[in-house]
Amino acid sequence: MYSVILTVHIVVAIAMIGLILVQHGKGADAGASFGAGASGTVFGASGTANFLTRATAVLTVVFFVTSITLAVFAREQSDKNHTLDVSGVVTTTPAPIQPTP
Repeated sequence: MYSVILTVHIVVAIAMIGLILVQHGKGADAGASFGAGASGTVFGASGTANFLTRATAVLTVVFFVTSITLAVFAREQSDKNHTLDVSGVVTTTPAPIQPTP
C-alpha cells in the first residue's frame, strides 16, 4: 500500500510541475507564439485557463492527500521502531537524608 501511494504521489508531483509550467500568466500572450494577433483566440473564446486551473486544483488536492497519508505511514513506522520496553526497569527511591546533630 505504501509503495502504491508513494508512486501516485511522485506521478502527481511531476504532473503538477508540468501543468504549472504550461500555464501562462496574465501578461503572457499565447497567441503571439503562433503568430496570431489576439492572445485569447488561440484556444477558443474561454481559452485553456479553466481546464488547466481545474486540473491543477485536482492534482493539488490529490498531492495533499497523498502527503498526509505518507506522513501517517511514516508516523506509524516510527512508532513501531521506537517502542519502549519498560518491563525490566526497576525503580528505586533514594533514602531520606538524615539531618546532622
